[in-house]
Amino acid sequence: MKFLVYAFLLISLFSCATQTKVQNEKEENSLSFDKNEEDEYDIVVFDSQYDIFLNTIARPMNHYSEAYYKNKNQIFVNEWNYRHSQPFHYDPNLYAVRIDYNPQLDYGITLEYKLYNFFKFIEWKYKVNLGFGR
Repeated sequence: MKFLVYAFLLISLFSCATQTKVQNEKEENSLSFDKNEEDEYDIVVFDSQYDIFLNTIARPMNHYSEAYYKNKNQIFVNEWNYRHSQPFHYDPNLYAVRIDYNPQLDYGITLEYKLYNFFKFIEWKYKVNLGFGR
């Protein structure tokens, strides 16, 4: 009889453990571009060196055309998203966010310029090449 009481207490003790919640859906980090109050697209980079890079190393906005920036951004975004999808081959901390960029949308030259220079900043700071091949 004592054995049954101890067994019951032991089973009830283990049944009180917290249950872990299993998540079936994978959380996906992504970066998308939305319009602000002034009906313009904007990008914010949370790295103080980016602003320094933009003001000292990057070429002026009017150096290239908007079409040039758009073309280069499409190449950079495709390579970035490829690397984001390959966390065992590329640093998952660097490529942590998937970029949702649609080259069919008119984001304006300011966003195209800032996005282009974001990729140039990443190449400069982390010594990676995003533009040509894998």
